[in-house]
Amino acid sequence: MRKYLNIHPGDERTFKQQICQASRNEGAAVILDSNGFQSPACVKSDINYDFVAGLQSVGDCTNDIHQLKLFHDQYQDWILGFLAYDVKNQLEELLSDNPDRIEMPDMYFFRPRYLFLNDGNSWQVGYLDDYDDESSVKNYISEFESICLTEEPLGDIKLNHQVSHAEYLEAIEKVLWHIQRGDIYELNYCMEFFIQDVDLMPQCVYERLKTISPTPFSSFVKYHDKFLMGASPERYLKKEGARMVSQPIKGTSPRDNNPFIDRANKRYLINSEKEQAENIMITDLVRNDLSRVARRGSVKVDELCGIYSFKQVHQMISTISAELDGSYNWLDAIKASFPMGSMTGAPKVSAMQLIEKYESSKRGLYSGTIGYVTPEGDFDFNVVIRSLLYNRKKQCASFMVGGAITNQSEPQKEYEECLLKASAIMKVFNIEQ
Repeated sequence: MRKYLNIHPGDERTFKQQICQASRNEGAAVILDSNGFQSPACVKSDINYDFVAGLQSVGDCTNDIHQLKLFHDQYQDWILGFLAYDVKNQLEELLSDNPDRIEMPDMYFFRPRYLFLNDGNSWQVGYLDDYDDESSVKNYISEFESICLTEEPLGDIKLNHQVSHAEYLEAIEKVLWHIQRGDIYELNYCMEFFIQDVDLMPQCVYERLKTISPTPFSSFVKYHDKFLMGASPERYLKKEGARMVSQPIKGTSPRDNNPFIDRANKRYLINSEKEQAENIMITDLVRNDLSRVARRGSVKVDELCGIYSFKQVHQMISTISAELDGSYNWLDAIKASFPMGSMTGAPKVSAMQLIEKYESSKRGLYSGTIGYVTPEGDFDFNVVIRSLLYNRKKQCASFMVGGAITNQSEPQKEYEECLLKASAIMKVFNIEQ
């Protein structure tokens, strides 16, 4: 049985860093940090967690999404974990044969021995009385004080392109041909950058990424010798009670230190018919996905093409909500809507078939999702974008960037938008574009 202990960390930023560094001693860890961002008013919620972290697995479920609800029912406890993009192959008749540098599992969820929660006002640690009592938990936390937070300097980093500039432009032209033929309306095309022979301290890289690009859905994952360090601004799906909320992002423009240029970039995004068209297509796709499990008449668009500003970019975000029909459970909502429309295209299955054909790398955890499920079956999951993946054994790091291709897309401008989305991770490694 899970019990909860109120705790009072002195410096919250330092405490979050200590929790992340403590993951070095654990085989599994998931950390979710909203970095103080508040949910928009249209996202009605009784409970918003600013920070959720789980350390040390005492039971897990790997690779088979159809077993996940049984695993959750067995313990009726918090579980944390991720679904990789390639879980699509368990939900549709699809394949993933492109090369995979990182080799994360397709799915991993675990029941944490230690669960840290912060709702913006107070901190709790959840522990299991089969393993710990209050005294042992306090001793575990007291050991955080001895953790070194010093960041190791990065050496010279060479960034490799899986897809050259010319190859990217050629692939986009082929996608545009499919759009003009009527095979699809929109497709999210992604390309990979990678670094070989690099020795990273993932916990420090994550903290640096959060500093450069604080976002409301940042995440850190440790799965044995494989890691994710993420700065995602996008929510995939949240469920609280029967209410579900999805917030797809489509539409990006850069921030600028010059306030006049920055405002002009924001105005461009507000007035861009191309960006609005992309966003509206995906909003319709999400509405359709949620309607498969929603109470009749409950699906609605709470906000269409809202503009939100982050440290690196301005984003166009829509909010769609629905009430889960009583004949469906929490996992049904995920199965009906995964992978998220903002990372696939429309129609979804046709887009995913073409993604496999024209992309050169297996997406893996990129454009998948990371999050938590509560004992009651409520959940909150992000979209894995703006994220770095690392395989310590192979000493290989990888990240992908992409964008929505529609009939209004210009290949060179799409390429430049991809580089903009990669800018935060490039800054982590002091790489000039």
